[in-house]
Amino acid sequence: MFEIGRICMKVAGREAGKYCVVVAKEKDKEFLLITGPKAATHVRRRKCNCHHLEATPYKIEIAENATDEEIMKAYEKDDIFARLKIVPFTEEQLRLSAERAAKHKEAKLVHVHHEQKTDHEHEAHKTEHKEAKHEHKAEHTEAKEHKPEHAEAKAKKPRASKKKKE
Repeated sequence: MFEIGRICMKVAGREAGKYCVVVAKEKDKEFLLITGPKAATHVRRRKCNCHHLEATPYKIEIAENATDEEIMKAYEKDDIFARLKIVPFTEEQLRLSAERAAKHKEAKLVHVHHEQKTDHEHEAHKTEHKEAKHEHKAEHTEAKEHKPEHAEAKAKKPRASKKKKE
């Protein structure tokens, strides 16, 4: 049922509802190598459990382990975009997606670098944090001391208690 070139719909996972194509069969009969390709359907090339796919009646002629470019050409040749109502992503959308991925990767690297600080750097950072905390606390208590007198009297005024009606 899931031969190479079969167009499928993912029915499980974060890509559920998106179309993909079978690129290769794994040695384990439960898994297949699929791709969208990402430029067309945002499904990246990955191994997928065959129970997470639903085959469509459409099949394209591609070689085993075909590249994304070859698959895009086969989609256009067999008019798959129109048949499945797939709107391929524009160059601008792909560029923005790549930029977001690069920023995300950079943020991860910064986080990893932060975790790899030496004990000395870590202790220095903790000391700086404590000093800043003490300065903030001192500013806060100083601000309390400079309250106007009527504000203190107002704050000390007892509230009227509510009486229960019986």
